[in-house]
Amino acid sequence: MSTFLALFTYLSYGFIIGAYTVKIIKYLKLPLHLRWELYPVIHEERFQNGGSCYEIVEWWKYPSKKRPLKGFFCLLKGYFTLNDYFKKNIFYWTGLFPWHMGFILIITFHILCFIGAICAAHGVEVSLRSPFLTGRTIFYLTLITGVVSFITGTAGSIIVFLNRWIDKDLKKYATWMNYFTYIFTFFVFLTGIYSWYFDLYFTEYRKFWMGLIQFNFVSVETPTMVHIIIFNLFLIYLPFTRSLHYITRFFAFYLIRWDDTPNIKGSEMEKRIAAQLNYTLDWSAPHISKGKTWIEQL
Repeated sequence: MSTFLALFTYLSYGFIIGAYTVKIIKYLKLPLHLRWELYPVIHEERFQNGGSCYEIVEWWKYPSKKRPLKGFFCLLKGYFTLNDYFKKNIFYWTGLFPWHMGFILIITFHILCFIGAICAAHGVEVSLRSPFLTGRTIFYLTLITGVVSFITGTAGSIIVFLNRWIDKDLKKYATWMNYFTYIFTFFVFLTGIYSWYFDLYFTEYRKFWMGLIQFNFVSVETPTMVHIIIFNLFLIYLPFTRSLHYITRFFAFYLIRWDDTPNIKGSEMEKRIAAQLNYTLDWSAPHISKGKTWIEQL
């Protein structure tokens, strides 16, 4: 069973990394998206005063002074607070926030278990009374993120499911996959609580990861094994859901909502636009002729 569990874990992590990589490459190769052209853009110097680069005559001739970190931290704030949902629908937010935080923290928890295993493999004891500061820090971070993620994730899965089911407006846009995902994550977090109950300091999980990195597969107790299997299945399931928005959100903001790079003659952008105008239309409408290129249609 130890060999099966190890191989299944390798497979699930390899699958999600490979699937996400393929999807990201696919998105980056898509045609240029129409810009939002909404100003002010957050990275502009005049953002606080509501201005934009368009206030400058022949603005494209001047170097653009962008502040990408401002946008990055703005996105992080959205990830960790879901403030837009809080402002628009606090009822939905009450379930969505703990559910999302549980998801983020459970990923962090597994990463910390992996780091703790690496430390242990190099002689750094990871425990409550470790003589190493690094060992104690990783121990407490793993314990806190694990417990908080399991509890908030379990509660969030239940609340967001009920919110979607009770609210008529939300229910209109819910699919069977939404409900299935809520149920699936509920069991992911619940098995986490189950494993924590029998292994208060997550020693079993670090031991398992140490076996993985040393290719010396070890057996773990049933509660930990159950959680590992359910979590591995969840990793394989994730690429087929909307979860990629954790990554594509950056593309949507930086390449669509906030992109104000000028289309200058001879630039790479001009070449891409020219190539896209030569795409052949495979659909028709009263104002569109099938078989023509976009430039012919214009």
